[in-house]
Amino acid sequence: MVDEVGYQPLERAEANLVFQVISKRYEKGSTILTSNKIFSEWGQVFGDEVLATAILDRLLHHREVISINGPSYRLKNRLKAIERENDVA
Repeated sequence: MVDEVGYQPLERAEANLVFQVISKRYEKGSTILTSNKIFSEWGQVFGDEVLATAILDRLLHHREVISINGPSYRLKNRLKAIERENDVA
């Protein structure tokens, strides 16, 4: 599992490593990625539109894409913790 693809842009060497990992896993096993970036923004994330397209081509072939919209689960839990802290104070 790769969490938060696109949180920070990758250097060229890092993007190439991601491509190598995805290519080696292609049609061999499940790969789960999470991102808040839409596919059209992945060229910016990987610093290269062609490389991003190659990665997406392998990821999306025979795959299921699940889009989840709504408030952040992590942020929701953090806000609850802050509320509890304020109730105690």
